[in-house]
Amino acid sequence: MENESAKKKRAGAILKRLSKAYPDAKIALTYGNPIQLLVAVILSAQCTDKKVNEVTRELFKKYKTAKNFAEANPKTFEKEIKSTGFYHAKAKSIIASAKMLVEKFGGRLPKTMEEMTKLRGVARKTANIVLGNAYGVVEGIAVDTHVRQFANYCNLSAYSDPVKIERDLMALFPKKEWFRLTYRIINYNRAMKNKANRENAKIHLRDLCPGAPV
Repeated sequence: MENESAKKKRAGAILKRLSKAYPDAKIALTYGNPIQLLVAVILSAQCTDKKVNEVTRELFKKYKTAKNFAEANPKTFEKEIKSTGFYHAKAKSIIASAKMLVEKFGGRLPKTMEEMTKLRGVARKTANIVLGNAYGVVEGIAVDTHVRQFANYCNLSAYSDPVKIERDLMALFPKKEWFRLTYRIINYNRAMKNKANRENAKIHLRDLCPGAPV
């Protein structure tokens, strides 16, 4: 059974390889301002970043501010984001969050985890992504599907709950690495999704992560 000291040492070795393989890893979503970033992240739930970027390319020409999104016609907005999936719930979350931003935050995106997670449809993952990319505010590690899978097969966390996984990862990696870690893991995990990509992967972790695809 691996103790915490050994796990932390292994995590450090994993981080070193990830950092070397993906030094410039960053968010794949495109946006023009913090409000649009929030919208893009909400739309990305259960949807590929590629598809979200296709949708927002036109969407963001029409909606640029919190007020724009707050005043959106729900039915029209649902049609505009339909191809991202779960469009009823996403439309409600985006419009409700935009209204709260206008009413309570002067149309600006707040800069704290506590305030961000008061917005509809915004849990810690979304808040971490938005705060880090919009303001450089790092309060945790964004745990999406890629990060959850990685944490599990690398035996860095035994949980499926994102909040518990985040807690485990925060204890294993230095805070200065938290923001980039998410995107380095995403790049790696995406490369592992099919055999052709695995053979050309920039990094191999089998010796450090027994359950890793490569």
